[in-house]
Amino acid sequence: MKPKYFAIALVAGLFGLGGFTPSVNAEVSEVTIADQFGIAYLPLMVMQNQKLLEKHAQAAGLGAVKVNWAKFGGAGMMNDALLSGSVDFGVAGIPALVLMWEKTRGTFDVRGVSAINNTPMYLNTRNPNIKNIGDFTDKDKIALPSAKVSIQAITLQMAAAKMFGEKQYARLDSLTVTMSHPDAMAALLSGTGEVTSHFTSPPFQYQELAKPGVRRVLSSKDVLGEASFIVAYATSKFYKANPKVYASFVGALQESMAWIEANRQPAAVLYLKMTKGKDAELQSMVSMLNDPDMVFELTPKGIMKYAEFMYEVGTIKTKPSSWKEFFFPNIYNLEGS
Repeated sequence: MKPKYFAIALVAGLFGLGGFTPSVNAEVSEVTIADQFGIAYLPLMVMQNQKLLEKHAQAAGLGAVKVNWAKFGGAGMMNDALLSGSVDFGVAGIPALVLMWEKTRGTFDVRGVSAINNTPMYLNTRNPNIKNIGDFTDKDKIALPSAKVSIQAITLQMAAAKMFGEKQYARLDSLTVTMSHPDAMAALLSGTGEVTSHFTSPPFQYQELAKPGVRRVLSSKDVLGEASFIVAYATSKFYKANPKVYASFVGALQESMAWIEANRQPAAVLYLKMTKGKDAELQSMVSMLNDPDMVFELTPKGIMKYAEFMYEVGTIKTKPSSWKEFFFPNIYNLEGS
């Protein structure tokens, strides 16, 4: 399966569904985009390296728009930055969007812009006694980006509910610790310390599995099948006040996905350059990008699986009726779920 590119469909959604309202005020001349670590964020790296948002903004008649980039280790601080106005677009896992959607209803009204990546996440361990999640003990610590709120944390809860029963969905929460993926991988591979496991994402999950003694305990696909991994989101205030900037962001995102699809090896080279990786890792990065499970697409999938679970266990109090409640109208014409 190749990454999907929805240029025609998205343009129709942007301008055919009334997704934008005219603004009487000048739009912002400076934009800050926040992302995190891993190859799933490659479209953002392409946007940054090739200055694609700047290009689309110029074409839209906005002149020179300055674009800032901020790197976060997890969704918690990113969401705080979004609400404070210091970040305009955030990118994180589905649960982060679901939580922001409920938290900001009637105030900031945060909504999703689009999905960005669809790829399974792995829970890896170096503990030889752990064959499944039922084997974890108090002596084990599971590193993930944000305890209780990251997509890895919620997926772990879903796995626990599936194995132990819904009432025990939080059974493994006390074992989780918040760490960025690079730091968590270093801790796991060190062979010492309390972190014996890491619920992570590409490329870290594959790099960990390359070390003897590390193996996969769980894949997110085992828990919920196909689902988006990360999504972009923004406040309704920004969306309404800056329709051309918003459209430029989406257009730049589209162009970056198309470029990755047509340039797998150059995309891998770019990733290594921007993450200060080693040349020896190039072939493994190309293989990751060619993996059928590595899909860059705008269509959000699996949103309702997460949202319904989070509602059932009380993480959110509002029951959503459709994935569209979580997104702005520009992607309503896509076949989300």
